[in-house]
Amino acid sequence: MKLWSEIHLIVPETPFSLRTMSNQTLVTEFVLQGFSEHPEYSVLFFSCFLSLYFVALTGNILIILAIAFNPGLHTPMYFFLFNLATMDIICTSSVIPKALEGLVLEENSISYGGCMAQLYFLTWAASSELLLLTVMAYDRYAAICHPLHYSTLMSKAFCGTLAAGVWVLCAFNTAIHTGLMLHLNFCGPNVITHFFCEVPPLLLLSCSSTYVNSIMIVLADAFYGILNFLMTIVSYGFIISSILKMRTVEGKKKAFSTCSSHLIVVCMYYTAVFYAYISPVSSYSAEKSELAGVLYTMLSPTLNPLIYTLRNKEVRAALRKLSPFFRN
Repeated sequence: MKLWSEIHLIVPETPFSLRTMSNQTLVTEFVLQGFSEHPEYSVLFFSCFLSLYFVALTGNILIILAIAFNPGLHTPMYFFLFNLATMDIICTSSVIPKALEGLVLEENSISYGGCMAQLYFLTWAASSELLLLTVMAYDRYAAICHPLHYSTLMSKAFCGTLAAGVWVLCAFNTAIHTGLMLHLNFCGPNVITHFFCEVPPLLLLSCSSTYVNSIMIVLADAFYGILNFLMTIVSYGFIISSILKMRTVEGKKKAFSTCSSHLIVVCMYYTAVFYAYISPVSSYSAEKSELAGVLYTMLSPTLNPLIYTLRNKEVRAALRKLSPFFRN
């Protein structure tokens, strides 16, 4: 495999944005096909995506501010919610601005470096969110199943370690995938059948061996998709069992209300993941992937703040203190 340092001749940019490397022509930019197959809906898509982006940014920023400036929300559950809102902002901001640009321009191109950067930040945020949802499920398990030992089990130091572990582990994992992608050659065509740079369609465009990349994707799917999902299911199995053993109806309602918002978010996020990504690269479907992409890069970051706000009295109270708009 040729290293980037072996590039000895740069040719003028062609209509296909190619360059020559050791007698091989390589892509210098990609074209994001996105929703160009339906130009008649471009105005509708632009309006919807812009609205979703505005609501996602506003909602998640408000949650971050509400938690940061309200001492009453400085608890493990809201600490993890703070991290979730941050991940949502990174996830949606790495994709939607470029998607909006593509809906305005006739051709939505992205440089090779820009594509790799988008791939990194999107994968980092999305994988971190999956892992954090598992951590949040454990937090709810500790709160409901072991209430007397909750403060010990979820100490401030332990919560900080868990959150830092999520960010660092996923950053390292993403660096591996992006590094492997950087070692691939792309000889053309350069059209990505998606509205953002993603691993499966990029692998299909590569003219070099993607065997190692495919193995790493399978391992990542097994860890982030299957193992984390099973751990979340086990946590909620214990939670439901503990709730059913409670003697009073009021106690059951209160216990369920503390985890219902998280359960809704988990179901919504994993539905998108399993729908499109827990499958071999060879069976990649552009239509399924675009739909799933809309779900977890636009819809999920938009709905998460609404779900946690509408179903949580403490967050609503903090928002009322933060902004006069919520006092009505």
